[in-house]
Amino acid sequence: MTRAARISGIALMTLLAWQALVTGFALPRFILPGPGLVLETLWNSRTLLAEHALVTTIEVLLGLVLGGILGFASAILLAASPLARSVLRPILVFSQAVPVFALAPILTLWLGYGLWSKIAMALLIIYFPITSAFFDALMRTPTGWLELSRVMNARPARTLWHIRVPAALPGFASGLRLAAVYAPIGAIIGEWVGASRGLGYLMLLANGRAKIDLMFAALIVLAILTLILHAAVDAACRRLWQS
Repeated sequence: MTRAARISGIALMTLLAWQALVTGFALPRFILPGPGLVLETLWNSRTLLAEHALVTTIEVLLGLVLGGILGFASAILLAASPLARSVLRPILVFSQAVPVFALAPILTLWLGYGLWSKIAMALLIIYFPITSAFFDALMRTPTGWLELSRVMNARPARTLWHIRVPAALPGFASGLRLAAVYAPIGAIIGEWVGASRGLGYLMLLANGRAKIDLMFAALIVLAILTLILHAAVDAACRRLWQS
Protein backbone atom coordinates (compact mmCIF):
# COMPACT_ATOMS: atom_id res chain seq x y z
CA MET A 1 0.00 0.00 0.00
CA THR A 2 1.37 3.40 -1.01
CA ARG A 3 1.73 6.31 1.37
CA ALA A 4 -1.05 8.23 -0.39
CA ALA A 5 -3.39 5.25 -0.05
CA ARG A 6 -2.63 4.96 3.67
CA ILE A 7 -3.30 8.65 4.20
CA SER A 8 -6.56 8.43 2.26
CA GLY A 9 -7.64 5.43 4.32
CA ILE A 10 -6.86 7.17 7.59
CA ALA A 11 -8.73 10.30 6.46
CA LEU A 12 -11.79 8.25 5.47
CA MET A 13 -11.83 6.38 8.78
CA THR A 14 -11.51 9.67 10.67
CA LEU A 15 -14.46 11.18 8.79
CA LEU A 16 -16.61 8.10 9.44
CA ALA A 17 -15.74 8.09 13.15
CA TRP A 18 -16.43 11.83 13.32
CA GLN A 19 -19.84 11.43 11.70
CA ALA A 20 -20.67 8.46 13.94
CA LEU A 21 -19.82 10.54 17.03
CA VAL A 22 -22.01 13.43 15.93
CA THR A 23 -24.90 11.17 15.00
CA GLY A 24 -24.63 8.80 17.95
CA PHE A 25 -24.65 11.56 20.58
CA ALA A 26 -26.89 13.94 18.62
CA LEU A 27 -24.39 16.74 19.08
CA PRO A 28 -25.56 20.21 18.02
CA ARG A 29 -23.55 21.95 15.33
CA PHE A 30 -22.33 24.67 17.72
CA ILE A 31 -20.64 21.92 19.78
CA LEU A 32 -19.34 19.68 17.02
CA PRO A 33 -20.52 20.12 13.43
CA GLY A 34 -20.62 17.08 11.21
CA PRO A 35 -17.93 16.52 8.58
CA GLY A 36 -20.40 17.18 5.79
CA LEU A 37 -21.17 20.67 7.09
CA VAL A 38 -17.47 21.42 7.62
CA LEU A 39 -16.58 20.27 4.09
CA GLU A 40 -19.41 22.39 2.69
CA THR A 41 -18.10 25.42 4.61
CA LEU A 42 -14.59 24.59 3.42
CA TRP A 43 -15.77 24.83 -0.17
CA ASN A 44 -18.07 27.83 0.21
CA SER A 45 -15.46 29.82 2.14
CA ARG A 46 -12.49 28.69 0.05
CA THR A 47 -11.56 32.24 -1.00
CA LEU A 48 -11.62 33.54 2.57
CA LEU A 49 -9.66 30.54 3.84
CA ALA A 50 -7.09 30.88 1.04
CA GLU A 51 -6.47 34.55 1.86
CA HIS A 52 -5.83 33.84 5.53
CA ALA A 53 -3.88 30.66 4.77
CA LEU A 54 -1.51 32.65 2.54
CA VAL A 55 -0.64 34.97 5.42
CA THR A 56 0.01 32.07 7.79
CA THR A 57 2.08 30.28 5.15
CA ILE A 58 4.31 33.34 4.67
CA GLU A 59 4.83 33.60 8.43
CA VAL A 60 5.70 29.92 8.73
CA LEU A 61 8.08 29.87 5.76
CA LEU A 62 9.98 32.96 6.89
CA GLY A 63 10.20 31.61 10.42
CA LEU A 64 11.44 28.26 9.12
CA VAL A 65 14.11 29.84 6.90
CA LEU A 66 15.36 32.17 9.64
CA GLY A 67 15.23 29.41 12.24
CA GLY A 68 17.17 27.06 9.97
CA ILE A 69 19.89 29.64 9.30
CA LEU A 70 20.19 30.66 12.95
CA GLY A 71 20.11 27.06 14.18
CA PHE A 72 22.77 26.01 11.68
CA ALA A 73 25.08 28.87 12.67
CA SER A 74 24.51 28.32 16.39
CA ALA A 75 25.28 24.62 16.20
CA ILE A 76 28.49 25.32 14.27
CA LEU A 77 29.55 27.85 16.90
CA LEU A 78 28.80 25.44 19.75
CA ALA A 79 30.70 22.61 18.07
CA ALA A 80 33.71 24.75 17.20
CA SER A 81 34.13 26.61 20.49
CA PRO A 82 34.31 25.01 23.98
CA LEU A 83 33.84 28.50 25.42
CA ALA A 84 30.60 28.94 23.47
CA ARG A 85 29.40 25.56 24.73
CA SER A 86 30.07 26.48 28.35
CA VAL A 87 28.33 29.85 28.00
CA LEU A 88 25.52 29.32 25.49
CA ARG A 89 24.32 25.77 26.17
CA PRO A 90 22.98 26.57 29.66
CA ILE A 91 21.22 29.61 28.19
CA LEU A 92 19.64 27.47 25.47
CA VAL A 93 18.44 24.90 28.00
CA PHE A 94 17.10 27.60 30.31
CA SER A 95 15.24 29.21 27.40
CA GLN A 96 13.22 26.02 27.04
CA ALA A 97 12.12 26.29 30.67
CA VAL A 98 10.22 29.49 29.83
CA PRO A 99 6.87 28.66 28.17
CA VAL A 100 6.99 30.03 24.65
CA PHE A 101 3.25 30.72 24.85
CA ALA A 102 3.90 33.26 27.60
CA LEU A 103 6.29 35.17 25.34
CA ALA A 104 3.71 35.78 22.62
CA PRO A 105 2.15 38.89 24.27
CA ILE A 106 5.62 40.35 24.86
CA LEU A 107 6.68 39.78 21.25
CA THR A 108 3.44 41.31 20.03
CA LEU A 109 4.08 44.35 22.24
CA TRP A 110 7.64 44.72 20.94
CA LEU A 111 7.15 43.81 17.28
CA GLY A 112 3.55 44.86 16.70
CA TYR A 113 0.59 43.05 15.20
CA GLY A 114 2.20 42.47 11.80
CA LEU A 115 4.13 39.53 10.41
CA TRP A 116 7.27 39.88 12.50
CA SER A 117 5.78 38.96 15.87
CA LYS A 118 4.41 35.73 14.33
CA ILE A 119 7.69 35.01 12.56
CA ALA A 120 9.51 35.51 15.87
CA MET A 121 7.17 33.06 17.60
CA ALA A 122 7.74 30.43 14.92
CA LEU A 123 11.49 31.02 15.13
CA LEU A 124 11.54 30.65 18.93
CA ILE A 125 9.73 27.32 18.76
CA ILE A 126 11.90 25.75 16.06
CA TYR A 127 15.28 27.25 16.95
CA PHE A 128 16.10 24.84 19.78
CA PRO A 129 15.14 21.59 17.96
CA ILE A 130 17.22 22.54 14.90
CA THR A 131 20.22 23.67 16.95
CA SER A 132 20.07 20.67 19.26
CA ALA A 133 19.69 18.07 16.49
CA PHE A 134 22.51 19.53 14.38
CA PHE A 135 24.85 20.05 17.34
CA ASP A 136 24.36 16.49 18.57
CA ALA A 137 25.13 15.20 15.06
CA LEU A 138 28.26 17.37 14.87
CA MET A 139 29.51 15.90 18.14
CA ARG A 140 28.93 12.32 16.93
CA THR A 141 31.27 12.39 13.95
CA PRO A 142 32.73 8.87 13.37
CA THR A 143 35.99 8.53 15.28
CA GLY A 144 37.77 6.99 12.30
CA TRP A 145 37.12 10.06 10.17
CA LEU A 146 38.50 12.37 12.85
CA GLU A 147 41.58 10.19 13.30
CA LEU A 148 42.17 10.26 9.55
CA SER A 149 42.02 14.07 9.56
CA ARG A 150 44.58 14.21 12.38
CA VAL A 151 46.89 11.83 10.50
CA MET A 152 46.67 14.13 7.48
CA ASN A 153 47.37 17.17 9.70
CA ALA A 154 44.11 18.86 8.76
CA ARG A 155 43.43 22.10 10.54
CA PRO A 156 40.40 22.19 12.89
CA ALA A 157 38.50 24.50 10.56
CA ARG A 158 38.98 22.19 7.57
CA THR A 159 38.04 19.19 9.69
CA LEU A 160 34.88 20.97 10.76
CA TRP A 161 33.71 22.04 7.31
CA HIS A 162 34.91 19.07 5.25
CA ILE A 163 34.27 16.19 7.66
CA ARG A 164 32.09 17.05 10.65
CA VAL A 165 29.52 19.22 8.90
CA PRO A 166 28.88 16.81 5.96
CA ALA A 167 28.62 13.91 8.41
CA ALA A 168 26.11 15.85 10.53
CA LEU A 169 23.80 16.96 7.72
CA PRO A 170 21.31 14.11 8.36
CA GLY A 171 20.96 15.45 11.91
CA PHE A 172 20.30 18.93 10.54
CA ALA A 173 17.69 17.44 8.21
CA SER A 174 15.99 15.74 11.16
CA GLY A 175 15.82 19.09 12.95
CA LEU A 176 14.29 20.72 9.89
CA ARG A 177 11.65 18.01 9.64
CA LEU A 178 10.64 18.65 13.25
CA ALA A 179 10.69 22.39 12.63
CA ALA A 180 8.30 22.00 9.70
CA VAL A 181 5.73 20.58 12.11
CA TYR A 182 6.39 23.00 14.98
CA ALA A 183 6.63 26.25 13.00
CA PRO A 184 2.87 26.53 12.28
CA ILE A 185 2.22 26.25 16.03
CA GLY A 186 4.27 29.37 16.68
CA ALA A 187 2.56 31.33 13.91
CA ILE A 188 -0.91 30.37 15.12
CA ILE A 189 -0.11 31.29 18.74
CA GLY A 190 1.10 34.68 17.56
CA GLU A 191 -2.10 35.19 15.59
CA TRP A 192 -4.21 34.25 18.58
CA VAL A 193 -2.52 36.90 20.70
CA GLY A 194 -2.91 39.71 18.20
CA ALA A 195 -3.51 39.77 14.47
CA SER A 196 -5.89 40.94 11.80
CA ARG A 197 -5.10 38.18 9.30
CA GLY A 198 -4.14 34.53 9.30
CA LEU A 199 -5.77 31.19 10.07
CA GLY A 200 -5.34 31.67 13.82
CA TYR A 201 -7.13 35.01 13.64
CA LEU A 202 -9.87 33.45 11.51
CA MET A 203 -10.34 30.63 14.03
CA LEU A 204 -10.78 33.11 16.89
CA LEU A 205 -13.15 35.22 14.82
CA ALA A 206 -15.24 32.19 13.87
CA ASN A 207 -15.33 30.94 17.45
CA GLY A 208 -16.47 34.34 18.76
CA ARG A 209 -19.32 34.37 16.23
CA ALA A 210 -20.27 30.73 16.97
CA LYS A 211 -19.33 29.67 13.44
CA ILE A 212 -17.81 26.41 14.60
CA ASP A 213 -17.97 24.92 11.12
CA LEU A 214 -15.71 27.72 9.82
CA MET A 215 -13.35 27.22 12.74
CA PHE A 216 -13.03 23.51 11.93
CA ALA A 217 -12.56 24.36 8.25
CA ALA A 218 -9.66 26.66 9.16
CA LEU A 219 -8.22 23.92 11.37
CA ILE A 220 -8.36 21.45 8.48
CA VAL A 221 -6.60 23.91 6.17
CA LEU A 222 -3.90 24.40 8.82
CA ALA A 223 -3.40 20.65 9.14
CA ILE A 224 -3.13 20.27 5.36
CA LEU A 225 -0.60 23.12 5.18
CA THR A 226 1.49 21.48 7.90
CA LEU A 227 1.45 18.12 6.12
CA ILE A 228 2.43 19.74 2.81
CA LEU A 229 5.24 21.69 4.47
CA HIS A 230 6.58 18.60 6.22
CA ALA A 231 6.45 16.58 2.99
CA ALA A 232 8.20 19.37 1.05
CA VAL A 233 10.97 19.70 3.65
CA ASP A 234 11.39 15.94 3.80
CA ALA A 235 11.61 15.67 0.00
CA ALA A 236 14.10 18.55 -0.19
CA CYS A 237 16.30 17.03 2.52
CA ARG A 238 16.27 13.62 0.84
CA ARG A 239 17.16 15.12 -2.52
CA LEU A 240 19.99 17.24 -1.13
CA TRP A 241 21.35 14.32 0.89
CA GLN A 242 21.27 11.95 -2.08
CA SER A 243 22.99 14.50 -4.30
